[in-house]
Amino acid sequence: MFAAPDPGLRRLRISARGALGVGSAVAAVAWAGLPLTAAVVGGLAALLALFTVADPTVRRQAVTTALLPATGLPVLALAAVLHRVPLGRDAAFLAVVFCGVAARRWGPRGNALGIFAFMMFFAAQFLEAGWRELPVLAVAVPLGVAVAAFVRFGVWCLERRAPGAPATVPPGGRGLARPATRQAFQAAAACAVALAVGQALSGERWYWAVGTTWWIFVNTASRGETLVRGFRRVVGTVSGIAAGLAVAVPLDGAPAPTAVLVAACVFGIFYTAPLSYSWMVFFVTLMAGLLYGLLGVLHPGLLALRLEQTAVGAVAAGLAVALVLPVTTHAATDGWIRRALESVRHCAADAARRLAGDPAADPAPHVAELEEALRGLRMSIAPLLHPLSPLRARRARARQVMLALDDCARQARGLAALAADPVASHDVRLTAACARVEAAVSRLTAPVGPSAAAPAPAAGLPPHPATDRALAHLHDLEAALTGLADPLRAPVRA
Repeated sequence: MFAAPDPGLRRLRISARGALGVGSAVAAVAWAGLPLTAAVVGGLAALLALFTVADPTVRRQAVTTALLPATGLPVLALAAVLHRVPLGRDAAFLAVVFCGVAARRWGPRGNALGIFAFMMFFAAQFLEAGWRELPVLAVAVPLGVAVAAFVRFGVWCLERRAPGAPATVPPGGRGLARPATRQAFQAAAACAVALAVGQALSGERWYWAVGTTWWIFVNTASRGETLVRGFRRVVGTVSGIAAGLAVAVPLDGAPAPTAVLVAACVFGIFYTAPLSYSWMVFFVTLMAGLLYGLLGVLHPGLLALRLEQTAVGAVAAGLAVALVLPVTTHAATDGWIRRALESVRHCAADAARRLAGDPAADPAPHVAELEEALRGLRMSIAPLLHPLSPLRARRARARQVMLALDDCARQARGLAALAADPVASHDVRLTAACARVEAAVSRLTAPVGPSAAAPAPAAGLPPHPATDRALAHLHDLEAALTGLADPLRAPVRA
């Protein structure tokens, strides 16, 4: 894990910036004279501002960051006011869950705001905050976000344009056909079960079951993804609890070493999140144990209860994705594959127009769309590639599909770069080759019915290096698309 490739030390720098931002936010809240609970909330707000905001441009990231307190503070106030009203509190919590998941239809901004709103309600339960604590918490949240924003956009701005976060749900649909809406119903149902069973286990720490269910649904879009993430959540929690018994319990809230270890956990969360959900959960669990130690309530029984609540949340999530408006892994991957193929089609068409002399045609945006679709597909197809998956034939086909689409992306990038070259010359053979690519996509996306015939290539034209390179890219692109036919048309249940 820690030896994984890190080009340009990007993960290392983002993790160091995260630790600096969260540490600075906690220090700012403490310097303002606010109590420990406010420092915890301020640090959490800073962590979420740095961790969840993933818009494609820095400008959009700044806008989303500015919207976090406006979204989180009303939810925090609602949780504090309803703290002593169990039925109202529970109903409000489930409403926040539903709205937070449904907001993912608006992309990275909706996802970040939904997570922030949920975590503000969760934080009120974690700290047992009532309306009397609300004023100091209402100061700590915007202060934490402001410090995080200052670090991210002022002190340590790592990029002028982010590489783009993977979409959280596949595109398309309206109403219940919209993946985000279906998942909102699933998450609300799962959290309702987790809340009920969690309260039966503990009237004080029930919220861990709801939190487990919520985070299992984050960045998942199908039944397979959710089940795999639930398994990884349990693995990370078990290992984190073991570390908590070995480290957090003996420390018993000693301020200096606890602060150092919490900072290390924050670094670990950022560093491992892109690569391993289990490792990220490990650091989150250990950090929670350390914070309980600071608050003076940590004991081995509490960590055991945390494990029970995690199991409840994971089971609730599994039942919901299986029984409530299920979205199969095949349906999710099919949506991403179709989006990727359409991006290839448009890339080839715009490249042909650009090479023919049309300056308005630009294949580059379609290459970016293709990359985004492949990121979504990798997440969606991960359950089929999991070592414990019993579906060996489908696993082999999934690898075939992924390799072929990765090859398509390589050829599309090369074609787009060549089309942008001002010395690239036009040749009608390019038009014919692009038409063959479009026909190959048509055969894959609409196999029933005739496909468009490709124009015959012209003969006797003088060779040109740019033309030959473009033809090579288009030929390889057509070959990769042809190789997709067998795995895409194989029976789903084979």
